[in-house]
Amino acid sequence: MLAFLKNVNSFFSPMNNQKFDTDGILIVIPVFNDWYSLEMLLRYLDEALNHESIKCDILVIDDASTIPAHDSFIPVKFQSIKKIHCLELKRNLGHQRAITIGLAYVEANVSCQAVIVMDGDGEDTPRDVIKLIKKCSAEGYQKVVFARRNQRSESHTFKLFYLIYKFFYKLLTGQEIRVGNFSIIPYKILRRLVVVSETWNHYAAGLLKAKVPYTEVSTRRGTRLYGQSKMHFVSLVTHGLSAISVQADIVGVRLLVASCLLIFFTIISIIAVISIKFTTDLAIPGWTSYTVGLLFIITMQALMVSISLIFLILVGRNYTSFLPQRDYHYFILGLQEIFPKS
Repeated sequence: MLAFLKNVNSFFSPMNNQKFDTDGILIVIPVFNDWYSLEMLLRYLDEALNHESIKCDILVIDDASTIPAHDSFIPVKFQSIKKIHCLELKRNLGHQRAITIGLAYVEANVSCQAVIVMDGDGEDTPRDVIKLIKKCSAEGYQKVVFARRNQRSESHTFKLFYLIYKFFYKLLTGQEIRVGNFSIIPYKILRRLVVVSETWNHYAAGLLKAKVPYTEVSTRRGTRLYGQSKMHFVSLVTHGLSAISVQADIVGVRLLVASCLLIFFTIISIIAVISIKFTTDLAIPGWTSYTVGLLFIITMQALMVSISLIFLILVGRNYTSFLPQRDYHYFILGLQEIFPKS
């Protein structure tokens, strides 16, 4: 069983060179304080890989954890995991941005065949890692392969809010998002992703917007190996808004079109009310004109907001935002080798 010392620096071997090589699969795992789950996951992952005679390396992205790793380190000799490195970040960036930093670092410093992105809590299962590798191999390492979950293991409340998120994403962007972080990226495609600034907000949505070739495999979400999930209502809303923000240009245009349609129907309603009042003997309730007028005012305000959003987006397209390939190194504290212990 792999564990970590309370004082991480006491057994992490500082590397003079911030690069390392692997000739096969590299698995990137972002972690924030979840050391117990990580040690269990690595053991199960090694067993699954060994059963298929697959070798790989591990890169743990330590997202500036505030809880020190525990002190029962047991030097396990893994069968299929050859090396484990830890990329320490200077500050906590959140799950999505930690992934982006990790991928940019890999593209710049690591030679490999493909990169797997997975969570460290066990909800991305080792058996599905095998499915991703086999599918990517069958595609000739020409496509990103996402794990599409047909069944989820969260509470009913979480599932309800997740469905609401997917509904609004579809409504505002006109697209469906059925995948998350769990995926495998061929190295040749990774070289294209590191210039996709949208991954800074949401990895999967940014990748889909970049229009890289991808496919999916069906998986079932596993259960957390240790402790409670850190995803709560605020985190879920933030995650959903981050995904939608990637498609901000589409959202702005759709809101503008919706506002124009509302204005059109409001004008038609006003014309109809005036026509009935002055050309017929039909009685018009007093509240009708007030309602139409209020609707017109609200619609005009929505139109102004939509136009402002559109121009804000267009102006933003003229400026360069965070570029992973260029800016990732600002957030890296160091690279440590934790297995095999030298």
